[in-house]
Amino acid sequence: MEATEVRKLAQLEDGHWWYRERRHLLAKAIAGLTPGRALDVGAAGGGNTRVLRDHGWQAVALEYGADGAEVAAGRGLATLRSDATKLPLADNSLDLVVAFDLLEHLHDDDAAVAEVHRVLRPTGTYLIAVPADPRLWSDHDEAVDHVRRYTRPGLVDLLERGRFRVESVQSWNVLLRPVVAMRRKTSTGSDLDDLHPVVNFGLRTIITAERYLPVKDLPGVSLLMRARPIP
Repeated sequence: MEATEVRKLAQLEDGHWWYRERRHLLAKAIAGLTPGRALDVGAAGGGNTRVLRDHGWQAVALEYGADGAEVAAGRGLATLRSDATKLPLADNSLDLVVAFDLLEHLHDDDAAVAEVHRVLRPTGTYLIAVPADPRLWSDHDEAVDHVRRYTRPGLVDLLERGRFRVESVQSWNVLLRPVVAMRRKTSTGSDLDDLHPVVNFGLRTIITAERYLPVKDLPGVSLLMRARPIP
């Protein structure tokens, strides 16, 4: 992701409806797990790293770009700057790896999955979020340096090739998918915008309602996955 996009993200993420709900999803995903050592890969400004820290994890933000690493460190987070396909960590040293909206940026996503398998303990957990459905490809994907969008079978296959057992995979941002699909047919550039408070509140209300509706198997804008390493 370009430096300007990382800094824009860091400025927006505390209040923006999309990032707020994504942090809720992460908190829900780690509920019930015993806190230990965690790595937030592709942390950007460290919003998800803060969720991990606030829930008792020894969390480190890992970011490839200098700007993201600088923002995360400036927020008081333990930070590493490194390539996601060459993690500077020992084998079997982590209890949790979070990779939210990272894999789609990598040409070699197999290498990134293999590295997570190497550093996770056998009892560890891998949490992933990626943009869904190649049919939604737009200028937004170009602007934020996406290499691909994933199908559900494609994401499962990626993890199984990397010797992971997929425990769950679900769609997210389902209710707003028609709006996103329509907007991206005509929009240019990134969707990372500072929204009017009324618009932001309205979108937050819709995405919050999705928590309680049986829509997780329907097509969405993103996919969420939980997996565990196979020894």
